[in-house]
Amino acid sequence: MGTARLGPAERSAALAQMAAQELDVVVVGGGVVGAGVALDAATRGLSVGLVEARDFASGTSSRSSKLIHGGLRYLEQLNFDLVREALQERALLLQRIAPHLVRAVPFLFPLTHLGWERPYVGAGLVLYDSLGFSFGFTRGVPGHRHLSRKRALRLAPALRRSAFTGAIQYWDAQVDDARYVMTMLRTAAAYGAHVASRSQVVGFLREGERVTGVRVRDLEAGEELEVRARQVVNATGVWTDDIQALVGGRGQIHVRASKGVHLVVPRDRIHSYTGVILRTEKSVLFVIPWGRHWIIGTTDTEWSLDKAHPAASRSDIDYVLDHVNSVLSVPLTRDDVEGVYAGLRPLLAGESDETSKLSREHVVAHPVPGLVMIAGGKYTTYRVMARDAVDAVAHGLAQRVPPSCTDRIPLAGAEGYQALWNSRHRLARESGLHVARIEHLLQRYGSLIEEVLTLIADRPDLAGPLSGADDYLRAEIVYAATHEGARHLNDVLTRRTHISIETFHRGVAVAQEAAELLAGPLEWDAEQVKREVEYYTKRVEAERASQEQDTDQEADAIRMGAPEIVPVASD
Repeated sequence: MGTARLGPAERSAALAQMAAQELDVVVVGGGVVGAGVALDAATRGLSVGLVEARDFASGTSSRSSKLIHGGLRYLEQLNFDLVREALQERALLLQRIAPHLVRAVPFLFPLTHLGWERPYVGAGLVLYDSLGFSFGFTRGVPGHRHLSRKRALRLAPALRRSAFTGAIQYWDAQVDDARYVMTMLRTAAAYGAHVASRSQVVGFLREGERVTGVRVRDLEAGEELEVRARQVVNATGVWTDDIQALVGGRGQIHVRASKGVHLVVPRDRIHSYTGVILRTEKSVLFVIPWGRHWIIGTTDTEWSLDKAHPAASRSDIDYVLDHVNSVLSVPLTRDDVEGVYAGLRPLLAGESDETSKLSREHVVAHPVPGLVMIAGGKYTTYRVMARDAVDAVAHGLAQRVPPSCTDRIPLAGAEGYQALWNSRHRLARESGLHVARIEHLLQRYGSLIEEVLTLIADRPDLAGPLSGADDYLRAEIVYAATHEGARHLNDVLTRRTHISIETFHRGVAVAQEAAELLAGPLEWDAEQVKREVEYYTKRVEAERASQEQDTDQEADAIRMGAPEIVPVASD
């Protein structure tokens, strides 16, 4: 296995390699499904390329509820197979594939009706827990338990006593969604995949009816290259129809986008030792512990405007606040909101008019020879989607391809994580960092922490925190560019870290310092540093202004006023 490093030199080499040979498969899209396909194909011994028009995970895969879960509401829809599959994946991720990135989290389900509700919800959670057992694995999380109102208030003193009659606590899991995708891509690269961001597919190569590759524009250098491949996989989520249109003709898959808005508030605004799940008229609302913060969401509304930057309107924010305040003794206000983010779910278009009723199951299609499409699904089941897509690729290759083995492939940083966690006090003494810093680094990098600590040992000026976002060390900013594929300031403040949603200034106060740290590894001059800070600041201003608008159309128009640092091609 090679190095799991994605720096500027590795990006250049990946593009050169993709242009120089015919690959078995090229993957279009660097979100969780595309990354999963690249890893699945590479670990089956296929030659693989992956291109992403923007930053890795910059679409849906960095804007989720950051949960790895079976989906309690799918039980109510009697979708037992989807829940069982997702819970088996949850166990795999927690215990084998990524124990450093996925962790168990408790949720309180407040009951509001006497009599029927406790046995009804309790029966659902008995089923949820039992579906969580998979062959050779325990659930990886504790089972549910029934609580009186008094015991529930001990766990969540922030709840208003009159808002509920009792509760049930159950466990699910959470993940740093953007980091997970980037770590998976690093793992795929270590198994031989060629990976490049800011590389947009602008057309398909054809031999008669057959797709034989893609035309890619390197958006950083402005050059075009042809990437020849025996099979192309379209894993672009909400952009599925757009990529399909490049092939021409009607496609077999149609995706509708549903917008989900999340708010981030400081941990001290809600006094609770557990997450909370609330039933709403359409779906469910989560209050999710997130380090020194809470993530509260989500909404579920149809979205047909800009896919790259879905905007949250004032009414979205008020909807979330109104629903969470219905159970809090001290209500939250807009002044409590540190961050807001909106993501789009790629739902398979069906007969239903409401996006909340569209399918979360996935579909794989072979619309023309040489092209595989994968769409639908949910973050938790990305590995199953990827396996099914590569099975379709194998069928198209007409050669013997080994079966998927990603259920046994730990991601970069997973091997040795537990031993290092047990040795965290020693690591703190040796590095001179506080043990709390070591714990933070281990939960972000796992056993790759050694690379970050080596960077600090070589450059002691990187050992301190960013001024204005002191959860993150200066070394993490540099490491994002040297090892994690970050190309721009926005990549680092929004996805390699979450400073853009975890601070009231939304990253503006640290933009200059972070840009100066990135200048070295990315070879920026003073003019580029200034440009990066200006673009980032304009983006934040546009987002803030869009969140004051009443409608999606108004919010979208304002958000679109901020230019992209690397515009994608529109032709």
